[in-house]
Amino acid sequence: MNFELITDKYASVVRLPGKMVMAQTPTYRAAILDYINQGHSRLVIDMSNLEYIDSSGLSVLISARKQAISYQGDIVLLNPKSSVRALIELTRLHHIMDIYESEEQALDGLNYSSNIEDIAS
Repeated sequence: MNFELITDKYASVVRLPGKMVMAQTPTYRAAILDYINQGHSRLVIDMSNLEYIDSSGLSVLISARKQAISYQGDIVLLNPKSSVRALIELTRLHHIMDIYESEEQALDGLNYSSNIEDIAS
């Protein structure tokens, strides 16, 4: 997993590995939550390399989003492969995390969703 800070967009891109399964989820959960707790609460989760994710991997995304929101941040998903996207849609996570096909769109969408929340509060 790789974290890349995009300073001009006040966001970070988190590039996921090829698999997120139960054996690795405690490590990934701790790394992402620690990163959010350091003040990086606006995340684009790049799923372009992710070939397989199980329910424990999805729970990492849910935990991360919950933590990001507690810091007035948000999480969007980037470019999941069709099999991963099918699982996201089956579990209806696409209703709480927007999905984008390009990094630029994801960063813009993250800015848009944050602006809407600012206006609403």
